[in-house]
Amino acid sequence: MSSLPAEKEERLFTYKDYVEWDLKEGERYELIHGVAYAMSSPNERHQAVLGAMFYQFYNLLLSNPCKVYPAPFDVRLFYEEDSSDDTVVQPDIIVICGKEKIGPEGCRGAPDLVIEILSPSNSAIEMEKKLQLYQEAGVREYWVVNPVHNGLAAYLFSNGAMSIAQYKSKGKAPVAVLGGLEINLDQVFASKTIT
Repeated sequence: MSSLPAEKEERLFTYKDYVEWDLKEGERYELIHGVAYAMSSPNERHQAVLGAMFYQFYNLLLSNPCKVYPAPFDVRLFYEEDSSDDTVVQPDIIVICGKEKIGPEGCRGAPDLVIEILSPSNSAIEMEKKLQLYQEAGVREYWVVNPVHNGLAAYLFSNGAMSIAQYKSKGKAPVAVLGGLEINLDQVFASKTIT
């Protein structure tokens, strides 16, 4: 096993490199076009929102062929069988509707839905970069959830076009790629930070 160099060397990595890194417990990285990015641990509010959202998706999809997965779960957006692909991300929640996209290591190709939850360790700018990445990879729907302002932006990609819908803390958000199934935002944002 090779450890990731502290200076991340000035080179690009592939999935083959990624699986050989000897990382410490809890240490996580994403690869975006070969560049390694360290991921910090999410805060309590982030995890509370993630849990509430995942719980709803899990229950809605119990009798559905689509499956939901929480992070950490590797998503190889531009999957290559020889492991030469250079982009591996770990979104907070993904939904996959084709069993051919599931491998023992995670998701092979673009999930149908990707959900990223903002936290102090990631920024709106980072999410904007991922917006472009997910659209390029063929993700059909992308949600950016803001647990501080209790809202979400839902991006829908179709035939090279993009539409966006904004939702605030109350009511329901439809999941376009799941036939309009709805997530109850009252429940998602109801959790309070422990004081």
